[in-house]
Amino acid sequence: MEKVWLKHYPDGVPPEIDDRAYPSLVALLEESFAKHRERPAYKFMGKAFGFGEIDELSQAFAAWLQAQGLEKGDRVAVMMPNVPQYPVVVAGILRAGLVVVNVNPLYTPRELEHQLKDSGAKLIVVLENFGRTLQQCWDQVPTRRVVLAAMGDMLGMIKGALVNHVVRSVKKLVPEFELPGAVRFNDTIAQGRRAPFSKPQIGREDIALLQYTGGTTGVAKGAVLLHRNVIANVLQSDAWNQPAMRAVPAGEQLHTVCALPLYHIFAFTVNMMLSLRSGGCTILIPNPRDLPAVLKELSKHRFHSFPAVNTLFNALAHHPDFGKVDWRSLKLSVGGGMAVQQATAKLWLEKTGCAICEGYGLSETSPSVSCNPTDSKAFSGTIGMPLPSTEMKLIDDEGREVPPGTPGEIAIRGPQVMAGYWQRPDETARVMTADGFFRSGDIGTVDERGYFRIVDRKKDMILVSGFNVYPNEIEDVVSQLKGVLECAAVGVPDEQSGEAVKLVVVRDDPALSEGDVRGWCERNLTGYKRPRVIEFREQLPKTPVGKILRRELRDK
Repeated sequence: MEKVWLKHYPDGVPPEIDDRAYPSLVALLEESFAKHRERPAYKFMGKAFGFGEIDELSQAFAAWLQAQGLEKGDRVAVMMPNVPQYPVVVAGILRAGLVVVNVNPLYTPRELEHQLKDSGAKLIVVLENFGRTLQQCWDQVPTRRVVLAAMGDMLGMIKGALVNHVVRSVKKLVPEFELPGAVRFNDTIAQGRRAPFSKPQIGREDIALLQYTGGTTGVAKGAVLLHRNVIANVLQSDAWNQPAMRAVPAGEQLHTVCALPLYHIFAFTVNMMLSLRSGGCTILIPNPRDLPAVLKELSKHRFHSFPAVNTLFNALAHHPDFGKVDWRSLKLSVGGGMAVQQATAKLWLEKTGCAICEGYGLSETSPSVSCNPTDSKAFSGTIGMPLPSTEMKLIDDEGREVPPGTPGEIAIRGPQVMAGYWQRPDETARVMTADGFFRSGDIGTVDERGYFRIVDRKKDMILVSGFNVYPNEIEDVVSQLKGVLECAAVGVPDEQSGEAVKLVVVRDDPALSEGDVRGWCERNLTGYKRPRVIEFREQLPKTPVGKILRRELRDK
């Protein structure tokens, strides 16, 4: 396909980026630590953390990791929400030449067990709130070392102790657990400061992180993202954002709200890495579900950039405290992870004066692929144009490009596309074309300007608040419950989350109740994967060869 979109790029956005600008992500981080040493890099619970402080703490953590005998290429799991330890730990892992394995803190023991086994993580850093989850699968996983973080670790002795007391004893957010041999985060820093640090050779082709994403087989797979993949996406996003960023007053430090979870690739790259590179400050929001707390925190800051998913934009705009926040400095509202709804976009623009600029990406593409111009004054309803150095085309099942005006599967080629799935060459081969395009599984159309629009999903994937949910995984879990003969999971429209999970069950024990099924799902599936609707039927619709017709269940 001819790159027609280049003719419609905003002024000042280049057609290509130089993804060889840094030899590794570590070089990018260390340049920023040196260049912006005196600036705040993060704000959390009323405390600011400077670039220089993140530099020193992360090097101490890297030295401690090396002292544990971890070697270049070993995987380290990180199971934390948006707390300041997260960027310290991630920078430390990368500086030690190791691989970050992002883990959703809300995972059940079953989900955590799979990810630790699959990645072969030798060490895990976990917030103590989720220690019990780890304990419940500890005997089944290869991981043998644990670093325990607490909410108040980096807030100073007095405030930190107070915050930890409230979290543990007042709000009771830390269930009892036992993990013998676990080391406290602050102790790793103290020990690391006394330990020697040996700077490893890290190159562009080395693995930076394993970003787990659901599979059509129901098994979560690790997208292998190399240092060069993430560097490229940071530079692509930076170039694309320039039209909006030029509206920030000269000399004012860019402040970005981070309400998206940092373990999600959208926030990892577009919030954390991009903000670090540009010398910006990130306002960390540990629990975006607590809307009054989010709005109370935002009322204390001037901020310019706010990446979020539709559900969060919508919930905030409808909250009675929305007007207590000064939105006048906001120059960029990036919507990703799920489709932005027109009603949400309209309300957000009315209330903030800043149009939601919708983009598109996947874990496999580090994540950003396309976006609407960041100086847009209106919502387009499309996923925008390919970012610099990115090609998109629409193909059929055989990989041939479809004629103009015909829907086809969106295929992507660019420096941000993953190296493949971790230890799954067959799955990698299935999604990569001979000429190096990644098959997204999303069906789209493109107009004469090069703006793409998603019209359907090839996969049966369900998109709940920006998180991928795969029916096969839910069906696999529920079918193990005694009394279930067979079951099928489908996505149904939901005002809050875009889509929700609907589960249809055929019983072989009439005593099986909806409560039994819900309880089983609560024990085995993290919140967003649990069925919102459960329906019992006598049988499931099937093809002549016995394949369940999910589409028919959706249509009904």
